Amino acid sequence: MTPRTRTQAWLLRAGVAAVMAACSQAPQAQAGTATPAPPVTASAASDTSPLSLRQAFDAAWARQPEAMALQARRDAARAQQSAAKAWTPEPAALELSNKTDRLGSNQGAREFEVGVAVPLWLPGERSSSAALADAEEAATESRATAAQLRVAATVREAWWQWQRARIEVGTARDQLENARLIAADVARRAKAGDLARADQHQADGAVASAEVSVAQAEAGLAAARQHLRALAGVTPASSGAAMTEVGNALAEPAPDAAAAELESHAALQELKARAAVAEKTAALAATQSRANPELMLATTRDRSARGEASQQTITLGIRIPFGAGPRFDARSANARAEATEIQAHLALERERLTAEREAARVRVEASRTQLAAAERRAQLARESRGFFDKSFRLGETDLPTRLRIEAEAAEAERQAARTRIELAAAISAWRQALGLLPQ
Repeated sequence: MTPRTRTQAWLLRAGVAAVMAACSQAPQAQAGTATPAPPVTASAASDTSPLSLRQAFDAAWARQPEAMALQARRDAARAQQSAAKAWTPEPAALELSNKTDRLGSNQGAREFEVGVAVPLWLPGERSSSAALADAEEAATESRATAAQLRVAATVREAWWQWQRARIEVGTARDQLENARLIAADVARRAKAGDLARADQHQADGAVASAEVSVAQAEAGLAAARQHLRALAGVTPASSGAAMTEVGNALAEPAPDAAAAELESHAALQELKARAAVAEKTAALAATQSRANPELMLATTRDRSARGEASQQTITLGIRIPFGAGPRFDARSANARAEATEIQAHLALERERLTAEREAARVRVEASRTQLAAAERRAQLARESRGFFDKSFRLGETDLPTRLRIEAEAAEAERQAARTRIELAAAISAWRQALGLLPQ
């Protein structure tokens, strides 16, 4: 099989995978709270096992501090809800006291008191506490979803950088193989006296240049693989088996996902949940204008002097603190300021996401146009390479022209392959702007 045939076959396989993925694997739209697949661990994936974008995301998310603390935050939110449903804002307190004159006159006076102090809810405090607990629970989930989307952005960037590096390695190796075949042909013809030794040196120089390109591309691939490994904890396979992932990514988001409401974006949902928490906090602070009153019930047993009968009494009382004053004003002002700040941030984030969505959509359209042009150029370059390869073998074309045509063809193929990756990365960025997690 000739170099041209091998290159054409490689490009054909990549193109067929992309078309099949675009036609038969249109992804279902999913919100940021999509149920993640089982995480990929180092023991479940070896250095040679294929790794998909979704698996890389799941593995990276499982390593995040937010994911590790999520269950504890959920437990805290449920505990806060239970506390808001309790009969008292704080636990009851047991009071014990003993009074005696033993260290003074020692007339035998004794008094022993046992009592219970029960804190009471302020008017509206219990319902406000329950509303705040519900808002905190919702904020816990939205915070986790937004953190997932941020991790997805980082993983997507590292993933497509790895794919770009793989394309560079593949095209550089193809160029090296073609250069070696040309050099072998030139050596044979130079030995036969058909070409000069200068042509042999020029062909060998082209091989050396191609070897440098391969070494540089492999170094970039190693760096990209290690960066992805640092995120996911597993090393992606270096073989070409994962190239089908590129074809899968060429499928655009479903129409209903592309037209999804902006307000459902995870970043906005997180800010809305934070704003709700701030508003509920301000409402709770408005009811807590003073410390909680206390209901006291106590029994006292005492005698005034030695030899007298002990008397027992019952005490029922209530303790009502005065208003908090400046402390209450400070808490209320801070809660209102937090709510105002989050609302302003929400408006700015809404504008940013709108612009990001439109920019991502335009980038996808531009990438499709670039891909069509790049594939057309690559096709023409392959045909020209075939023409000049035949004329060179017949002695009708000199070696410098043959090497120039070979370099142009290799560059065209590299551009077409990179443009295909850029289109897949642009669609992935579009899905990120829509708030969709990797599939």
